[in-house]
Amino acid sequence: MHFVEKKPDQKRTDLNNKLKSNKILRVPGAYNPLTAKLIEEIGYDAVYVSGGVMSNDLGYPDIGLTTLKDVSNRSNQIARVTNLPTIVDIDTGFNNCKKTIETLENCGIAAVHIEDQIERKRCGHLENKELISTENMVKKIKECVDAKKNKNFKIIARSDARSVEGIDKMINRCKSYIDAGAEIIFPEALKDENEFEKVRKSLNSFLLANMTEFGKSKLINYKDLENLGYNIVLYPITTQRLAMKNVEDGLRAIFTDGHQNNIIDKMQTRKRLYDLVDYEKYNSLDEKIYNFNSEGHE
Repeated sequence: MHFVEKKPDQKRTDLNNKLKSNKILRVPGAYNPLTAKLIEEIGYDAVYVSGGVMSNDLGYPDIGLTTLKDVSNRSNQIARVTNLPTIVDIDTGFNNCKKTIETLENCGIAAVHIEDQIERKRCGHLENKELISTENMVKKIKECVDAKKNKNFKIIARSDARSVEGIDKMINRCKSYIDAGAEIIFPEALKDENEFEKVRKSLNSFLLANMTEFGKSKLINYKDLENLGYNIVLYPITTQRLAMKNVEDGLRAIFTDGHQNNIIDKMQTRKRLYDLVDYEKYNSLDEKIYNFNSEGHE
């Protein structure tokens, strides 16, 4: 019903091929399916479902309160409306790595990342994070690798050790994670180009850079990250932040002015929305029932 041509296995193959292209993949976060459709239309390489965004959208802080059901339901809704591969944040594995991987793979997801914090984790750019041991994280990664069915389903290992143990110990952890079967490493909260370069020179794997705003990492142009040898760049919470700022500004304006006339130009038009959700494509299913036209709704 969503006019998506590619099956999940093809999306996983696409992600695998894109990673081998030596071009960095630009991956914004989608806080809902409609945003995922926009990400694809604009020409990005994949879609990301952030654990922080999931928590925020439910009105929670990002401290491990979301469940596998929460994340899998939203991830499935997002993945099924786009031809792009979808990458999902599974936090610390929801206490059952095997079940989590099986569930997310059945939802049509192309890749997941799991982190080395304790179960009551916190946002990767906050202080006072606590880590599990390297041995326990290795065990989790192996459980994830053993649970997946499709060879192109990617297990990404995220390490939060930079701000806890220092960059050298983080790199040593990541080497163990690669040996355990993680094909992509996500070094969280690196500070600047020098640190990103040091990690690249130290690790033999695909690498992911997190360009989240208001965090510990300098915001670096994707071309510079590509030149440093990174394979994926995430913009995890950007779309939610953009949306919430505009929603808040608009609601305050209506509350003050008593009407929407001063903010109409800030809104997506009805026609643009109809185009994005493919209203007129549904006419091809049964013209007796579906006879939509978006003209006249600017």
